[in-house]
Amino acid sequence: MAIVEMVMPRMGESVMECTVISILKKVGDRVEADDSVMEVATDKVDTEVPAPYGGIIAEILVKEGDVVPVGNVVIRIDTPAGEAVNGITSVAVPEEAVELEKQFETVATAVTPALPEPSVPTTGSRFYSPLVLNIAQMEGVSRQELDQISGTGAESRVTKKDILAYLESRQQSAVGSRQSTVSSSSSTDSADLNHKSQIANHKSSVEIMPMDRMRRMIAERMIESKNTSTHVASFVETDMTNIVLWRNQIKDEFRRQTGDGITYTPILIEAVVKAIKDFPLINISVEGDNILKKRDINIGMAVALPSGNLIVPVIHNADQYSLIGLAKKVNELANRARQNKLTADDLAGGTYTISNIGTFGNLMGTPIIVQPQVAIMAFGAIQKRPVVIETPQGDVIGIRSMMYISHSYDHRVVDGALGGMFVKRVSDYLTQFDLNRKIF
Repeated sequence: MAIVEMVMPRMGESVMECTVISILKKVGDRVEADDSVMEVATDKVDTEVPAPYGGIIAEILVKEGDVVPVGNVVIRIDTPAGEAVNGITSVAVPEEAVELEKQFETVATAVTPALPEPSVPTTGSRFYSPLVLNIAQMEGVSRQELDQISGTGAESRVTKKDILAYLESRQQSAVGSRQSTVSSSSSTDSADLNHKSQIANHKSSVEIMPMDRMRRMIAERMIESKNTSTHVASFVETDMTNIVLWRNQIKDEFRRQTGDGITYTPILIEAVVKAIKDFPLINISVEGDNILKKRDINIGMAVALPSGNLIVPVIHNADQYSLIGLAKKVNELANRARQNKLTADDLAGGTYTISNIGTFGNLMGTPIIVQPQVAIMAFGAIQKRPVVIETPQGDVIGIRSMMYISHSYDHRVVDGALGGMFVKRVSDYLTQFDLNRKIF
């Protein structure tokens, strides 16, 4: 037998530390090569870390919640003799995690204001991880303050623990200063004390629930998007009667032949893909003063998780799928999202996003754009309503299955004409759906 050391893998070129979210194995457990042994996170991406070799977990050197520098040993594995390479091994991070980190770095550069430059000379070019920079920005820590913090990480880098300790110390200093000011006051108004007592009593009746890491990241992304894009919305009402009737006709046969159900989502994605081909300037992003026109059509679809958080897996090259293929891919991504089994590649490279808010009974909404995309579409609930139907013999009132579509777009680069025509074209493709369409 030989002991091999498993180290914390790199999650991208600029990531120097990872947070251990959960440890999936315990000492004494047998693992096979590529079995997931822990789940880790940076401030950008979550991923599972696989075992490099099969064997028995001999020692776990970290615990949940630890912030671990890249390259540090996290687990020792007792492997069969001859299987280890030089007695030490490292874990190769999946290419998709590196690619996603690069994508997030590009977005962060575009939407996050730079920290103020130090007004005092600094020695050399000191590196700070994205996590440390994000905390500094949120807490109003200037670059000058960062440069003065003593780092305990590799090469004296500032870690998450270092900056949190600095913030706590700064807060205590501020509290002490305020207390000193108060103590020097000659008297305290009794009404003010009574007011403070009421506030304290009110706080005791409120449950404080700290945001989890994903909710904090979602909040940051939403604020970044609103600060980056000038959001405008257009709405259309769509007759979904043919699609409702067609789906009811084929859903049982579809399940028998494929083993999967067919929801409305793949049909909606298909219509969006067709409309993008008609209006390719909706499939763009902005980089400085340049517009990047994307050749690939990669559709993100918002998925609600059991925790209440939201995640957006991506169907890459969605225009190359048949309707059956789209249905299978939608089901696969939605299931893996809810089981927390998405890979970094599943979340990367989206060029346009949809959200099927009708599943929650909502009629319409104004979704926030996923950066660096320039538009997002929301599909409301399908409801039967009396509407006017035009016929060669005259107008009649009939019961139809109707749905509202909401289109949010970035008015910096998408004008009302393009944004409005695009959502109308999606509506047309849905309304004109062939009731006699063959799927097999």
